[in-house]
Amino acid sequence: MRSLLVALAATTCLVSVANAATVYPLDRATILAGSPFDLKVEFDTVVAPADVTVTINGEPAEKVLGKSVEFVEKEEGADASAVLVRAVRIASPGSYTVEAKAGAETRTVVWDVYATPATPKAKNVIFFLGDGLSVAHRTGARLMSKGMHEGKADGRLNMDDIPPAAFIGTSATNAIATDSANTMSAYMTGHKTAVNAIGVYADRTKDPFDDPRVENIAEALRRTTKKSIGIVAKSEVEDATPAAVVAHTRLRARKAEIVGDLFDIKPEVLLGGGSAYFLPKATPGSKRKDEKDYVQMFRDAGYTLATSKDELATAAGTNSGKILGLFHTGNMDAELDRQFLKKGTVSKFPNQPGLVDMTKVAIDELAKNPEGFFLMVEGSSIDKMSHPMDWDRALVDTIEFDQAIGIAVDFAKTHPDTLIVVTGDHTHGVSIIGTVDDDKPGTEMREKVGTYADAGFPNYEDKDGDGYPDRIDVSRRLMLFSNNFPDYYETFRPKLDGPFEPAVKNEKGEYVANEQYKDVPGAVLRIGNIPRDGDTAVHAVDDVVLQVTGPGGDGFRGYMEQSDVYRALVDAMALAPKQN
Repeated sequence: MRSLLVALAATTCLVSVANAATVYPLDRATILAGSPFDLKVEFDTVVAPADVTVTINGEPAEKVLGKSVEFVEKEEGADASAVLVRAVRIASPGSYTVEAKAGAETRTVVWDVYATPATPKAKNVIFFLGDGLSVAHRTGARLMSKGMHEGKADGRLNMDDIPPAAFIGTSATNAIATDSANTMSAYMTGHKTAVNAIGVYADRTKDPFDDPRVENIAEALRRTTKKSIGIVAKSEVEDATPAAVVAHTRLRARKAEIVGDLFDIKPEVLLGGGSAYFLPKATPGSKRKDEKDYVQMFRDAGYTLATSKDELATAAGTNSGKILGLFHTGNMDAELDRQFLKKGTVSKFPNQPGLVDMTKVAIDELAKNPEGFFLMVEGSSIDKMSHPMDWDRALVDTIEFDQAIGIAVDFAKTHPDTLIVVTGDHTHGVSIIGTVDDDKPGTEMREKVGTYADAGFPNYEDKDGDGYPDRIDVSRRLMLFSNNFPDYYETFRPKLDGPFEPAVKNEKGEYVANEQYKDVPGAVLRIGNIPRDGDTAVHAVDDVVLQVTGPGGDGFRGYMEQSDVYRALVDAMALAPKQN
């Protein structure tokens, strides 16, 4: 319990004993000058306030931070003390050494507080995040969409003409392997954090909303500019990636509360799935545990509501300045299902817009603001279809993602003050190893896989010129494999009856191969190489590629941590101008 509050003396504050205390922000944190953040010290034991001292660059911490702190004698769930101060700021850029002392022991962390150029380079920033986007997705999308003969691609993706600028390290603060929450949070705050965390440093307490907060990009924009903000995703809009633009929680699964964060920020354009968390508990299909009606609350705040592709087109013409588009109770369907196969949940939500539709409406609406805008567009289903190793759906969604990038590229031709960033949050362990050719003799599908010279070229066609293959079940198609997987039946074929479900839970609670695919001619059982509590393939630790074009693009170079990308973004928009 936080039963003991002590305003520490001027020479006392925010410290860690050397034998296991933790200081947040962590060592090597980079902090935007003037940006509010919470500072916390977790002690390993119960300590007395009088035994704790801390200095920042040799000065008492209270003097530097300008605030008294809260002392917690025993944190809930931990037989240990802590000190905490909320929403402090450091205005002057520079290196800040936090030296904590307890008796004869010392712990030191160093922060880099930075300012930005005085003059913005970019008026508009469009940040494209391909969830799980890996090199194989790009290559496969190009081969499937454009074709190849004699070793050269027959066309280019939009992203092919955006220069690659950096490799991005994706690891979390608590593991080399990562998820979409902490990766996007690092992009959107400039602070790395733990798996499942968004906009906070994950501390030891159980409460998912009391962790030390850091400012996210939406809050920074609201604090320092009059720019509009847009979020577009085919996932639930409260899912990890879109949530990281606005939210603060240790647990990404707390989606009902994340809707509250969205409402607090009120992005001018918010488009995607996830209406179940906006609807009051009494409404059929709601996943809320209270009667808050966020749809009505957004309407009362001046938003035009759209729940279908047609309504989105109408909303774009209302000039309301604010659009809330919710097109599915959960995640929107992958493009292969929405546009072509009509599988998945398309029968329940038959008129969903695509990512291209949503991106165009968002840019058109946000561009009305003479102060400029920040727009985040997520290709959500690249990841959601890569987990179950449904590679055809993942590649078709990569094509869709690329076409959305094309909308931004066209906009930038007439608005050269626009910075476009294209990257992924993490990778998948996927590679294209050749083709699979139905016309090869025999019944064993494994023997129909072509590698090296036997691979030849896939025979997808795009006769209608829409950028998508007319069919994915062609006779000679791309063969992709994941390097990690649960037990599953590899069918070597597209899943035309609906998204792939490779593994199902047995009576022991373990995931085993889904026998729905056992009798597909030529199917092969693959014995998994991940723990049996995993039902799909997992993320890889590989660096992701970042591409950039437009003013401010010179800030993205070489190897970068995801937290470094935030610094380049705020530099481009000059959110903390350096004082001369």
